[in-house]
Parts: sequence; C-alpha cells; structure tokens
Amino acid sequence: MALVETEALILKTYNLSDADKIVVCLTRNRGLLRGVAKGAKRLKSKFGGSLEPFSIVQLTFVEREERELVSIQQVELLNSFFDQASDPYFLESFAYLVELVIDFAPPNEPNENLYKMAIACLATGVDKGGKLDAVSFYFEYWILRLGGYLPDWQSCRNCRRDFDDMEPASLQRDFDLLCGTCDKVSQSVSISAASRNLFRSTHRLSPLNFSTHIEENSDELQQLSGVVRKIISRVLDKEVIKHRTHTFNSQAYR
Repeated sequence: MALVETEALILKTYNLSDADKIVVCLTRNRGLLRGVAKGAKRLKSKFGGSLEPFSIVQLTFVEREERELVSIQQVELLNSFFDQASDPYFLESFAYLVELVIDFAPPNEPNENLYKMAIACLATGVDKGGKLDAVSFYFEYWILRLGGYLPDWQSCRNCRRDFDDMEPASLQRDFDLLCGTCDKVSQSVSISAASRNLFRSTHRLSPLNFSTHIEENSDELQQLSGVVRKIISRVLDKEVIKHRTHTFNSQAYR
C-alpha cells in the first residue's frame, strides 16, 4: 500500500453508491486514473466541490496492488472552471475532449506532455471562449501527435519531395498527401497550401497563440477539423461525433 500525491485534472465522476463516487482524472505524474471518493455525495463531505469536472486539484490517494481503483484520501482545489462549464457550448466542447483523453490515455501511464496540453487547452478555452472550435482542433491534433497517429504532411508520400509553401496536395485514404505529379486519382480531396500550413503551424504554437491568430470559421480550420476527426474515428474504430458538423467531403473515405 502506497500513499501518492500528484496534481490532477478532474475529468468526470460517477455515482458508486448512496454516498460514494468514482472519479476519473488525468494526473501529472500517474496518467489516467480512476479512484473511489468515499462519502463524496454527502452534504458535509470533506471533498466539498473539489471533484467537479474541469477542476485542477492536488490529489492524495492510496494505491493497492491488484486493484484498479485507487482510494482517494484528500483533494485540495487549485483552480476551478465550474462557472465556465455552465455554458452549454463550453461544456459540450470539453466533454468531447474529455472523452478523447479517456479513449487515448492508457491507465496509469505517466504522460506529462498530455497533462500540460490538456491544462493549456482548458485555460485557453476559458480565455478564448468564442474560439472553442480552434481549441478543439488543437487538442485533436496534439492527442494524435502524442499518440503517434498523426500523418506527416511535410512531403509527398510517393516521391518524398517537400511541398512548396504555395503548393496544394491530394489527401489519400491513409491520410498521407501526394503532390500533383504523383496523384493519379482526380477525385482525391484537395488540401490547399493554406490548410497544410495551418496544420504545420499547430506544432509550433501554444493553444493560446493558435487561437489568437486563427480565424474561427475559416475554410481551412473546418477542413482540417474534419480530417483529424476522421483519423480519430479510424484509430478508435468508432465514429467520432462532435458538437458541430463541419463541411467536409467524407464520401472520399467510404
């Protein structure tokens, strides 16, 4: 039996009994974690409002061998986004991102980069509330990149030549790109140079800088959001549905 302390982001909770809750959280040092908070549903619970989704907390728990659920002992609230979560658009956007974390993050495997990215996107979503689509795309991009699923759009898959800055490319069924010379299928989805450059800029910018400079309803953002969601759906082997429907030619992948 070991007592562990770590910073954590509360993702969601479930009722376990009349008094207890199961808490799902992403931790800085221990990855995705599930634990039991005994007495959390009682009016005078020692946890208070610290287990609300999108709360950043200092978490203390007991870990026992061969038990999937840890025992949560203490929770100190560091920052809460409860007020913002009452907005339906914010709640729907980040509920979707929470499900992505749960689907992609292996339990009990530390991934500090994922934790920092999730916290940064949450803070940006609060700061740039009107640009939640941009934040969502940024998060989708990075969860694919950190998982090793993101395609390389620097060069043509066939001839390996780097694309010019103003050169469009053709999207393939495996989500790689072909240059105009190598593409032999006239019905391929075209990825403009602007879309490809936006895709690449996501790697260089923080979520705040990305959201500040991106036009929320741009054709490029809508197209890229559709592409990354198709990649996520293929990785998870299930259709991913987000709160908004973007214009995207999904027929090319059927």
